[in-house]
Amino acid sequence: MRALEAHLTALAAAIGPFRQASAHLERWGVRLAATLGAGGRLLVCGNGGSAAEAQHLAAELTGRLRDERTPLSAIALGADAAAVTAIGNDYGYREIFARQVRAHGRPGDVLLALSTSGRSPNVLAAVDAARSAGLSSWALTGPGPNPLALAADEAICCPGDGQVVQELHLVAAHVICEHIDAHINTHIVPRRHVVAYS
Repeated sequence: MRALEAHLTALAAAIGPFRQASAHLERWGVRLAATLGAGGRLLVCGNGGSAAEAQHLAAELTGRLRDERTPLSAIALGADAAAVTAIGNDYGYREIFARQVRAHGRPGDVLLALSTSGRSPNVLAAVDAARSAGLSSWALTGPGPNPLALAADEAICCPGDGQVVQELHLVAAHVICEHIDAHINTHIVPRRHVVAYS
């Protein structure tokens, strides 16, 4: 019981300040609705628990959060074991996300980088790659200031220790999806059908 109470107390202390991120999360969701609805892509990366949360967010978008809608393009960059291990072996661990950003990202796409510390070299390298490739870079981090929050175009720095930060990142992912779902139908661009007669 003491461990649970301590954990819930720490989480409760962080929830109050985290409420200030509401408008920021809505803005991200609306922007992603426009980007994904027009055929763009979200790339997500992180290490360890943040990698799992990146996969969770990508699954919510390619699948669905709650209501039925079109599948949306989202790639968790840590999920492809073959790519991660090949890149890590050939180019070093620092490049495992950056090289995938350069492969999959297109101008106008979005990279969402997750890090509880805000100091992961491979996540920072991904943000640098995103900038060079014309992507927007957003970061969900732990307490700021930290290098990732400073490197990304936009950042939300969550209060608390690593466990609490990861829990807030999951809340943020779900809230972003709620806003995407609320706006996606107004942003979907119909695919063109070309019929050639000869």
